[in-house]
Amino acid sequence: MGGVSCSAMEGNNLQTTVTNLYQDFYALRKECLTQGHLFCDPDFPAGPKSLGYKELGPNSAKASRVEWKRPKELCSNPQFIIDGATRTDICQGELGDCWLMAAIASLTLDKDILARVIHPEQNFMDNYAGIFHFRLWQYGQWVDVVIDDLLPTRNGNLLFVHSVEKNEFWSALLEKAYAKVNGSYEALSGGLATEGFVDFTGGIAERYKLSTAPPNLFSIMQKALKQGSLLSSSISPRSANEKEGKTQEDLVTTHAYSITGAEEVHMGESKVELVRLRNPWGHIEWNGTWSDDSKEWDQILPEEKAKLDHSADDGEFWMAFSDFVQRYSVLEICNLTPDASSSEDVGQWNLYKFDGSWKVGSTAGGCSNYPATFSSNPQFVITFDHSDHNGSQICSVLVDLMQKGRRREREQGCDYNFIGFAIYKVPDKRKGTPNVHLGHDDLQHLNPVAESTFINSREVCERFKIPPGEYIIIPSTYEPNHEGSFLLRVFSEKQTTFSSTRPC
Repeated sequence: MGGVSCSAMEGNNLQTTVTNLYQDFYALRKECLTQGHLFCDPDFPAGPKSLGYKELGPNSAKASRVEWKRPKELCSNPQFIIDGATRTDICQGELGDCWLMAAIASLTLDKDILARVIHPEQNFMDNYAGIFHFRLWQYGQWVDVVIDDLLPTRNGNLLFVHSVEKNEFWSALLEKAYAKVNGSYEALSGGLATEGFVDFTGGIAERYKLSTAPPNLFSIMQKALKQGSLLSSSISPRSANEKEGKTQEDLVTTHAYSITGAEEVHMGESKVELVRLRNPWGHIEWNGTWSDDSKEWDQILPEEKAKLDHSADDGEFWMAFSDFVQRYSVLEICNLTPDASSSEDVGQWNLYKFDGSWKVGSTAGGCSNYPATFSSNPQFVITFDHSDHNGSQICSVLVDLMQKGRRREREQGCDYNFIGFAIYKVPDKRKGTPNVHLGHDDLQHLNPVAESTFINSREVCERFKIPPGEYIIIPSTYEPNHEGSFLLRVFSEKQTTFSSTRPC
């Protein structure tokens, strides 16, 4: 169908080769050093357009008196990283990107992943030319993002993210790189932490509603943290128009928190499950049971108390897992591999990727609630084969649908579409035929074997267990005539392989 292209990859490696998509960092730095000037990025200039378009637009109050300064103009001894990049280096500024701050804070828990993103060898001394670079995953490939180090300030202070250490700048520069790939700083306002998680790892984001949490959720969280997964949580608003309201227990609603620990402690003969969260503001902490000054800390073993390091006033706090489940609404986990939290043995997963688009008039047919147009959506045929020596005839499959580039389009009034997908079994009489496509009449008589929810965020991801066979995956927007491009990723578990993939 028009507007659909397909690419596929099998094997262990779920991450594509790092590429320089726009600018060559090393060539640009060499040029600056040779000519004796500091880099100024023409693709993301230090000016009003890079700040934003509405609330941070050229004539807005929030953008008034903003000056772009290099770290060497803000302090006498700027450092890229001081004593290692840690979660306390991330303090949110005047931008509503707490979701990104939570993602960056969680990123610091795994030094190997962090080093792949931020290039920790960068500094303000050796070969300094006012140019830095960061590695971000963008829709199926790794991109080396080049920036200059001109940062927005007001009255000599960084306007947005900053470190507790006034002369440390890695987090502010990473935020700028992320703003660049999304078009502006303002484009980062509002979002889910999993979006940042995926862009830092290329991983798989999954979402748990805590009101219907599985009974082994604490074990899932512990395992995910041990395996390097990134976790966050948030509290739903108490009213339709509420934004970042504070509860009596000093928890902030509609606000992304990093989850940085999950441990058991002993109180007498019993065990208590605790989770550690961090407010990216760097202050305002939970004041209930197991908070920093709670009496419960006096009832556990001294070595456990020392290990959990609970008393710093830095926006990080512990709380009982039971309180966490009652007070928070959603848990988000980004696994580096699909099996990181679902099974006890880390096995082989295979990946196929499809790039596609919805276009009005040809491939923008809406969901199955609109039967007249649903069949016009892009369709992808995939066959799952299974070879399990235990005799199981079920394939474990994970499907992830991600819409592309919508943050960059916010300036034109666009936002995320409601997106989802459905999976249909290819009818027996059509199996193995070339260019099989489910038309209007076919879909009138077929029920999906699996389908996702529809959600107006960047991506939707669901796990399924289905019998081996030939299937068609139909990604769609909820309503007809909504355009956009997407990446569809399909993962099969270790015993399951793909014998065919093709758009139709």
